[in-house]
Amino acid sequence: MTGSTDQYGGSIENRCRFALEIVEAIANEIGAHRVGIRLCPFANFSESGDSNPEALGLYIAESLNKYGILYCHMVAPRLTIVGENGDTPHSLLPMRKAFNGTFLVAGGYGREDGNKAVAEGGADLVAYGRIFLANPDLPKRFELDAPLNKYNRDTFYTPDPVVGYTDYPFLETTT
Repeated sequence: MTGSTDQYGGSIENRCRFALEIVEAIANEIGAHRVGIRLCPFANFSESGDSNPEALGLYIAESLNKYGILYCHMVAPRLTIVGENGDTPHSLLPMRKAFNGTFLVAGGYGREDGNKAVAEGGADLVAYGRIFLANPDLPKRFELDAPLNKYNRDTFYTPDPVVGYTDYPFLETTT
């Protein structure tokens, strides 16, 4: 949002100020080698969208370099509305190129596009959230190119300690 004109609104520098102040304070307290940040510059849900997400993401990625933090983890722009994936002209690549440390991406990646992101230099690491939850043996499934369990979004963030978190089946393999 660009409407606010206090020290945390208006310009890109001001809109990034709070996050950078937090990163600096934590890095000073525990060491930058123990600090990472996750950002979603393209997200636009719960009125959190920015008027210029590309410039915002690039500015914060460049600014994070001065703190020498361990990693920057960004969510790909393919998820801009909760539950909806689709083609987008936006990319994390400029932010990846701007950040000097380890760069992680997330946001609906599968085996092939995750491997492609790393192979083409778009990321150092890919985070798999929903599909890892539904596939507790995800590395083995990726190795074998085995089918994946489908996740059930209705069971996310429920108080039940079993349903949706520990009840997904493992891959049946014969040895």
